[in-house]
Amino acid sequence: MTSARSRATPGRVQISSRPEGPDRWRIDPVGAMSVPGIVFASKELLSRVEDQALQQVVNVATLPGIVEASYAMPDIHWGYGFPIGGVAATDVERGGVISPGGVGFDISCGVRLLVSLISLHELAPRLEALMDTLDVHIPRGLGGSGVWQCDEQDLEAVLREGARGAVRAGLGTDADLARCEDGGSLPGADPTEVSERAMARGLHQVGSLGSGNHFLEVLAVDEVYDSETAEAFGLASSQVCVMIHCGSRGLGHQICSDHVRTMLGAMPRYGISVPDRQLACAPVRSAEGQAYLGAMAAAANYGRANRQALSIAARQAFEAVVGTGDLALLYDVSHNLAKLEHHEVGGVRRLLCVHRKGATRALPPGHPDLPEDLRTMGQPVLVPGSMGTASHVLVGMDPGGAFA
Repeated sequence: MTSARSRATPGRVQISSRPEGPDRWRIDPVGAMSVPGIVFASKELLSRVEDQALQQVVNVATLPGIVEASYAMPDIHWGYGFPIGGVAATDVERGGVISPGGVGFDISCGVRLLVSLISLHELAPRLEALMDTLDVHIPRGLGGSGVWQCDEQDLEAVLREGARGAVRAGLGTDADLARCEDGGSLPGADPTEVSERAMARGLHQVGSLGSGNHFLEVLAVDEVYDSETAEAFGLASSQVCVMIHCGSRGLGHQICSDHVRTMLGAMPRYGISVPDRQLACAPVRSAEGQAYLGAMAAAANYGRANRQALSIAARQAFEAVVGTGDLALLYDVSHNLAKLEHHEVGGVRRLLCVHRKGATRALPPGHPDLPEDLRTMGQPVLVPGSMGTASHVLVGMDPGGAFA
């Protein structure tokens, strides 16, 4: 991923040279920081990180109720409030907050990978025709309309049910839902917390890429690192796949804007101050926190339905050109989301609000949230490449991760 680079004053954030572990760097707590900052990166990657992004790691470490550390993934770069690639958890029962900046404007932006039965060699003579057909079938760009022309009733179903609502409307099958995070539907959605402006922006955009770094890309498997995992995922050398990267469009952007504004007004009532207004937040248990969680879940479901509708458009394009629209879903996962999860902290099981911005879960083998046919292997972890670079499929492991 890329970002505009604007260098801040060098040396503003001091990173310890003391190794915390392989490619793990520590920012010791200073000032209002409640926890350290931990950056996962090689020395080479770390040298490229904007100073503003590291300052955001520091800022996040001041949030009320934060536990363990303010984390940053290897692709960390400057974002809104949180750095992109930022992860932070707050303790719900001990005044922990939720911050829309820890999710971002594109709520539930995520990636899904569709796997075909054909090889690159078989597709080659028809590749140009396929790309021309996808050009017609896949809506993209600012504004515009999606492949699913929803009415208001459809939209409410999308907000409540996510990809499940799309499948119920005939856009896909139960097999698709089995390979989606949360079965394609995030619980707790509350469309009544979504403003009329956000609803209007989202009404006609279900099944569209939007703009920015979002894409639908035809790929081929170039190299297999772990044949056992690849076989379990249905992947083989030269196999054609389709990767879709998009989120909740104008609806999610508006929800973020609306609730940041609300939380900025509410923070003084809770005695909360933050070093950056983009970290506007409220206690998870507060009325404002609950309102945002309900609206965020609705936007998350919108993003999942959006990718589901685009999958149908891709299948139709393949059917028209290749003669088969058999594109099986390997996995769909969001990388802009906050979730309430139980984790052990200091040996005690606690309810945490886990913010992941530009980061996903990577569930290990045996995890109950995985579909049965993936449970023995671990979660497929989808890492899209930037323009002109390779994408990767990894697998969740305990305690680390590995290439598939």
